[in-house]
Amino acid sequence: MFSDKTILIGITGAIAAYKTCELIRLLKKHNANVKIVVTPNALNFVTKTTLETLSQNPINIEQFDIKNFKPEHIALTDESDIFIIAPISANTISKISHGICDNLLTSTFCAYKKPIIIAPCMNTNMWENPAIIQNLEVLKNRGIKIIEPDSGFLACDTQGKGRLADINIIFESAKELLLPSQILKNKKLVITAGGTKENIDPVRYIGNYSSGKMGIALADSAYKLGADVVLISTFEVSKPYKVIVTSDTENMYNSVKNEFKNANSLIMAAAVSDFKVKYKSEQKLKKNGSTITLELIENPDILFEMSKIKTNNQIVVGFCAESQNLLENAKTKILKKGCDYLCANDISNKEIGFSSDENEVYIINKNLEIQKINKDKKTIVAMKILERIYGRS
Repeated sequence: MFSDKTILIGITGAIAAYKTCELIRLLKKHNANVKIVVTPNALNFVTKTTLETLSQNPINIEQFDIKNFKPEHIALTDESDIFIIAPISANTISKISHGICDNLLTSTFCAYKKPIIIAPCMNTNMWENPAIIQNLEVLKNRGIKIIEPDSGFLACDTQGKGRLADINIIFESAKELLLPSQILKNKKLVITAGGTKENIDPVRYIGNYSSGKMGIALADSAYKLGADVVLISTFEVSKPYKVIVTSDTENMYNSVKNEFKNANSLIMAAAVSDFKVKYKSEQKLKKNGSTITLELIENPDILFEMSKIKTNNQIVVGFCAESQNLLENAKTKILKKGCDYLCANDISNKEIGFSSDENEVYIINKNLEIQKINKDKKTIVAMKILERIYGRS
């Protein structure tokens, strides 16, 4: 199940640390590569030998145990697919919610941008403390998955809420985040990526700065969700699904029209040129000391044309990149184009603009209702776009 996944387990100083051994065993049983980072206090509750034996990996404890000139907290972040901290104490919850990095586990958390699950364990009075409630709310708002503790008999000889959640619940939560449900199984999605190029002569073209990263992320995510993906890209890329390479807008239009006939959905993530050169030179243009005037004519409007011919059973999703008045322009565009959804992003923000690995989008539907997907890696944003448009099973 997890044969290609590396799962990072964090353990803090809480009495339920011994239960994490069962979680490690369960993950190993399903072929996961398990790495472990602990706080020094965690080793008061479970031994280093036990954890190393179960995980078959060395345990990470020290903040500055640097290997190969790479800080350990960054190495752990890069090498794993998900971070599960179970149990997590009130002390560590308070630290990570405020960005404190005073040990290897908290430093790793601060650097981690992939999915994170935390499973608290503490005395009932601590769980109900207003500071802990507020700190957990902060983490929840930052997208951290929190698995609340169970109620029952506690180690402090009291009854109440605070026991570490059932290990199987933690395992299933990890499974849900790592192995997306096949919500697009038996559905064909046509997805475009990259920036089109309109030739001026054999060596020059009119183009744009699109890297195609968002379109590729969408295609990869759709494939993971079970879709029959056809990627229509402006550049060569090796993928396990069908890829059609086109260069200019007219060729992309013809490819999209042909593939969309029997598709369930089209996602137009490519940056398509609105204009092309009316008279392309068959030979390289030479400088002759004078000016050159290029006459431009409109290209086919792929999004508009596909929205016009789509059936009631087909979904068309467009993208728009705006440098000002993002939502106003996006609302105007979706009404003009007639697509079902429009994903709008602000290219004036250099952190999420062209070539960036991150994005932040607003999804607008025909009723002009807006959903925001906060800034994150394009791979994560792509999955969230698909889940919000097509739903989770």
